[in-house]
Amino acid sequence: MKKSHSFHIPVMGIGYTIDTPLKVAQYGMDSVISLVDDVLLEKLRKMYSEKFEIPFKEISEKADDFRAKRITSYLNLMNDLAAEKFESLKNVSEEKTSEIKKYIALLPDYSSVKKEFEKLTSTSFNYSEIKNWAKKNLTMGSIDVNIMTKVDKDNYKEDEKLSIEYNDAHAALRGFANSNLKSSVVLSAGMNPRLYAYMSQFDDFYPNENGEINKKIILKVSDYRSALIQGKFLAKKGLWVSEYRIESGLNCGGHAFATDGYLLGPVLEEFKEKREELRSSIQDLLNQVLESQNRSIPEKPLSIEVTAQGGVGTEEEHDFLLDYYKVDSVGWGTPFLLVPEATTVDKKTMDSLAKAKEKDLYLSDISPLGIPFNNLRGNTKDLEKEAKIDIDRPGSVCPKRFVALNKEFKETGICTASREYQRLKIKELKADNLSNQEHQIQLHKITEKTCTCVGLGTSALLAYDLDTKIEGEGVSVCPGPNMAYYSKVMSLKEMTSHIYGKLNVISRNDRPNMYIKELNIYIDFLKNKLEETKGTLDRKQEKYFSNFSTNLNDGITYYNTLFSSVKDTFEEAKATILNELELSKNKLQLIRVEIENCKRI
Repeated sequence: MKKSHSFHIPVMGIGYTIDTPLKVAQYGMDSVISLVDDVLLEKLRKMYSEKFEIPFKEISEKADDFRAKRITSYLNLMNDLAAEKFESLKNVSEEKTSEIKKYIALLPDYSSVKKEFEKLTSTSFNYSEIKNWAKKNLTMGSIDVNIMTKVDKDNYKEDEKLSIEYNDAHAALRGFANSNLKSSVVLSAGMNPRLYAYMSQFDDFYPNENGEINKKIILKVSDYRSALIQGKFLAKKGLWVSEYRIESGLNCGGHAFATDGYLLGPVLEEFKEKREELRSSIQDLLNQVLESQNRSIPEKPLSIEVTAQGGVGTEEEHDFLLDYYKVDSVGWGTPFLLVPEATTVDKKTMDSLAKAKEKDLYLSDISPLGIPFNNLRGNTKDLEKEAKIDIDRPGSVCPKRFVALNKEFKETGICTASREYQRLKIKELKADNLSNQEHQIQLHKITEKTCTCVGLGTSALLAYDLDTKIEGEGVSVCPGPNMAYYSKVMSLKEMTSHIYGKLNVISRNDRPNMYIKELNIYIDFLKNKLEETKGTLDRKQEKYFSNFSTNLNDGITYYNTLFSSVKDTFEEAKATILNELELSKNKLQLIRVEIENCKRI
């Protein structure tokens, strides 16, 4: 059945979309739950069990396979409660019409479902007729989950290392696989061959002869090559990727996986041109593997969806992605942080987000994973970190250890944001006898790491007034640069009306086009990277900077052609966009000259 909406709500942080499906799935909206923090999931399972008077039995850390069991139990609860809400919505009666009317009101005006409903109710409100119609035509939003593939910490029991299936990402996958959900797992943060191989142990990930898959795979990628490599790798296991979710490398929230200068527009163009080639080449490989495994081979060609997200902010941009690049859905993340009906954000953080301007949103190095991280200046977790530095007690006590992945000092792993790790690194640094200036630079690199695996979930605890004794009250938040253009808390109706062009919630008139914004973020990223080299480049750096700048230059050429040729789209902003492209090209040219000057003689 066709989806109700042309947008989806991506995963945000660890806790911000932790119960989003329970808020929006009944209205046909897809959303994604993070599976990083099983402790947080268990706390919310208890809260919702008490709220809906459902028997609750705690799954303690003493239980065998507790992480997977917690995840399964939480996902089952979300699915059961969301389905109950959806069934109630469809069960229209004289006393209960508001929810189905809300479902219809949230749809775009061009929706065939909306038009049918309006026609059906234009003369009378026949409850029996509407119930039958709703059962056939309304769909519940998908309750998808996200696993960061590289956040796959080894686990131990009484100093004995457990087998790999107890690693964090493996256990999270098992938790999803064992749930009663019929939805998708979004795999992000790159390829994990061991995790991908482990997926092949679960029958729910395989297609049946009708091409139906109970547990689908979504790959979050930033370029076509990555999609092809990972898609084929999974096909060799008999697994099909149902969706390739393309995200801007830098114009997004959370961790920013910068490409080598590949911009969103050209990447989407390549997917548009090669979509069928991608599908058919992987399908051929998949069928061979399924046959060798004596599994069912789908009678009809399997389908793939291509979706996009990262920096989208207007109906015009949304529709352009759908119409020109033929994407199946558009991800809207950051703005939904200001929609309490959709996400879970404590009031203090929400107020800070609403007030945030460009200067408050920056690409940081605070993540313990060593990946650039979109950050909000002055967030309470960073303030908490700085207060500890001021009293010469840098680092976190690391209560959850989800990213205790560094094995520099211990085989069991330490988080680089932890007090233990930073103490050991500072001790090493003191022994290096660097100049005071260099010492301070290196010291800052050590102590700037923030305990995000706790901070990104704390907001949910504060929002629901739950115990934060273990976590503390510091909140990390990871909005994309797009947050600068949203300045008020919104209702779900206001947000969806904005997406579909029925309302404009952006009061500022200086918001740049999403492609221009991304381009300039990439140019700034390249400039900062070059400055970090401090002079002469080695051969590896030469190749990196040369490729990066060439790809950006090719991207500018692509956009010049695109915006000069498209009709009936971006007409009011076209002259401004073309002028900004010229300015960006000049900025890039200066950087390319600097790169040439830094090359080895």
